[in-house]
Amino acid sequence: MTAFTRRNFLKSTAASAVVLGGVAVYWPRSSFAQPTGGMTNVLKIPPLETGRDQDGVQVYDLTMQNSTTEFFEGYQTPTSGINGSYLGPTLKVRDGSAIRFNITNDLEEPSTLHWHGMHLPARMDGGPHQVVAVGETWASEFTIKQKAASLWYHPHLMHKTAEHVWRGMAGMIIVEDQESDALPLPNNYGIDDVPLVLQDRTFTRDGRMDYNLSMHSRMMGMVGSIPFANGTYAPYFEATTTKLRLRILNGANASTYNLALDNGASFMQVATDGGFLEAPVEMKLLQLAPAERAEIIVDLTAGENITLVNVAIGGAGRGMMGGENNNAVANPFLEIRPAASLTASAELPSRLTTMEWLDEADAVKTRVFSLEMRMGMGAMMGGGNSHSINGKVMDMAHIDEVVNLGDTEVWELKNVSMMPHPFHMHDVQFQILDRNGKPPAPNEQGRKDVVMVNAGETVRIIMRFEDYADPDSPFMYHCHILEHEDAGMMGQFVVV
Repeated sequence: MTAFTRRNFLKSTAASAVVLGGVAVYWPRSSFAQPTGGMTNVLKIPPLETGRDQDGVQVYDLTMQNSTTEFFEGYQTPTSGINGSYLGPTLKVRDGSAIRFNITNDLEEPSTLHWHGMHLPARMDGGPHQVVAVGETWASEFTIKQKAASLWYHPHLMHKTAEHVWRGMAGMIIVEDQESDALPLPNNYGIDDVPLVLQDRTFTRDGRMDYNLSMHSRMMGMVGSIPFANGTYAPYFEATTTKLRLRILNGANASTYNLALDNGASFMQVATDGGFLEAPVEMKLLQLAPAERAEIIVDLTAGENITLVNVAIGGAGRGMMGGENNNAVANPFLEIRPAASLTASAELPSRLTTMEWLDEADAVKTRVFSLEMRMGMGAMMGGGNSHSINGKVMDMAHIDEVVNLGDTEVWELKNVSMMPHPFHMHDVQFQILDRNGKPPAPNEQGRKDVVMVNAGETVRIIMRFEDYADPDSPFMYHCHILEHEDAGMMGQFVVV
């Protein structure tokens, strides 16, 4: 663990005022110590699954299963995974391709798999309405209709999403298209193009990773004590090229990460949730809320190790509500070890894509969503409507919003609670219009499906509903702190 003065660190980044406006993370003490003597385990790279061709359809066979995982030598931790003991394979798909996901449930309880960030018919979304019973197989079949992006998939069972994700069921999706094919970006999977699922977990002394909600975690979300990358504790990656592309997913239940390189060097962000930014954005500190993704390019020097760290700013015990103090503590996620001789990577292009910017003047409707929390002992014990949107908790039988196919809308997200909430909506990629009337930061000016709404903040987003209408099958919108979602901070809409 590396400590350094907060003043010196923040002086080195022009974006600090933006990225430090949200949640800081504090790693409480645990039975298992954090890595202080260096990173000791090779980073696990999830297997790449490209599917099998069946009459012109790319078919992916995915099995949700229980198992055990050895995170720490000599300890077998009960976990769940997809086609493995923990996490799942990276699924690679292409724009325009017909695909079918065959989801088999070998768990001991029902679950679902949701394609987070995917534009698709509601009945194929894998949300709480598409439950896969024990021993059954459900097929989600549709055509990929979106630009190159790094998406992900995870369970979405009503009241059980947080527990199922905590146990390990999640994986990344890479969408490629002609535009990404033509860009000279690192694209050799597992070599210079590396998926990075970041999480935090808490363990008991016997190595179990139990999901036990306290009063605090019911309200604030489940925050772990040990950082993991791709399910690897204290990982390192041996790099062989001068540029490394990291496809980063914040796969945590509730923690927001402030990511930096331990030597204070800058990196280039090239993509956000829904795909490429128009041009690379230079960053020194990148904030990712739960479920957000970002693609970054890190420049490497032969033989000079660097570490991707989470900068936790806040006093001990403040956790998700951490405030500022005089020191920032950098908790390591991944050490990058460049070889003594590196293969030269192509220069980063100055232009990545051309965005189709939605015009607020074309919006036919503005909807207002109030993100709310009720404090008090009753709420902390799980009673009452402790987490809600517009005064309502999720009701599977009630459609909250009806939108028209082809319409452009503005959604105004007002956080009237005392903590930040990452807001996610299914089906569409939106664009951020403003935060409290001010333009979003340069690295947020792209396609998004998750946006952090800070306490007391109003964020306006704009989106267009295209391709799919179904009056009987709803999409979800919700806070992506999974404990908040499970407690009812979620609604549903249909496109007609």
